[in-house]
Amino acid sequence: MRSWVRRSSGSPGKSGRETVLDIAPDPSLLRPASPGIRVCVPVYNDWACVASLLRGLDEVAAELDQPLCVLLVDDGSSEEAPARIEPPLRRISRVEVLHLRRNVGHQRAIALGLAYLHHQDGEYLTVVMDGDGEDDPHSLPALLARSRAQGHSKIVFASRRKRTEGWGFRIGYWLFRLWHVLLTGRCVRVGNFSLIPPHLLPSVVGVSEIWNHYAAGVHHARLPVDAIPIDRGQRLAGKSKMNFVSLVTHGMSAISVYGDVVGVRLLCLTGLLTVAAIAAMAAIVGVRFGTAWAIPGWATTACGLLALALVMLFTLAMVLVLFILQSRSLACFLPLRDWAFYVAGEETLHGSAVCVPRRRIGDLCTSSPLETLPGGAVAALHPRARLGGGSRAWGDDAGVASRG
Repeated sequence: MRSWVRRSSGSPGKSGRETVLDIAPDPSLLRPASPGIRVCVPVYNDWACVASLLRGLDEVAAELDQPLCVLLVDDGSSEEAPARIEPPLRRISRVEVLHLRRNVGHQRAIALGLAYLHHQDGEYLTVVMDGDGEDDPHSLPALLARSRAQGHSKIVFASRRKRTEGWGFRIGYWLFRLWHVLLTGRCVRVGNFSLIPPHLLPSVVGVSEIWNHYAAGVHHARLPVDAIPIDRGQRLAGKSKMNFVSLVTHGMSAISVYGDVVGVRLLCLTGLLTVAAIAAMAAIVGVRFGTAWAIPGWATTACGLLALALVMLFTLAMVLVLFILQSRSLACFLPLRDWAFYVAGEETLHGSAVCVPRRRIGDLCTSSPLETLPGGAVAALHPRARLGGGSRAWGDDAGVASRG
């Protein structure tokens, strides 16, 4: 609150009178502007679905008071991206395509897209969603409302309330959830559809586990998260590009994030089985030499099998111990640091550089906080520092195409 002093002239021979006025500023002038929204969508040969998704996001953008732009992460598609979007978008400020050098998979494409957005200028709310339409764009206002109600202090995930897949997929998904709970102690409730506040995006791209699975990595890193129940939508066009092997790999990647937890649980289970085997062997030996009870002929064979099982369990326990210790000392892929190695270039499908200012990929690669380290450390972490600035492979202006 600001105080103003108003002086009035007094009558002749008398001093003037002072009046203090307390004027409260207009709250609308102090309220910070709503941050813009950036949507990160991984794409692999699914441009028809993406076109429908963009039209849905364009409809949602008309209801928002925040600028919205979209980053499509091209995960090494063999099909060319469309030259332009038809019909033209009216509300989305910008649509940009980030081309990767090769296919790295759905989750890793998300990690690279988030790292790329982190290196852009400005502060934005970042939304992660699939490009097939099963993450309904019309559910975006619900995520925004939940995040706004919490002061943008947590990462808000969409918790699946209703699924639309066939019975075969639902049974397989139920078995995966059961197996996930048994191995990790955590129940699978969320997917990729989420909203990341500006101040938490640096923490997310600093989590190496998101390279294997985005949602599991965020939860395993114990970042502040919340969930809101949202029905899963239906695929907009075509068929899913994920086959059975891809789905199994996706599930195993989620479990691998909790490798330390899985290792400790299996180690405890191995210890219990070892104790049970020793107790069974001791019971057989005690009955044989300590009582007059008749021992069947198969008891000796059973004792030998238990001894063999004991050796195998001990070996498994040692392997698990070494695995846990090794996993804690390995150098992992860090999206915050290593993302540019996988990026081939970028192009603009729609809009101008209003939502996300364009910067050269090579400049982004060397603009991380690691630059403040000694020169030798920078050279080790950023090989481009030794290559010089003339390599087109790292995103020179000639390698960045723009489509109107």
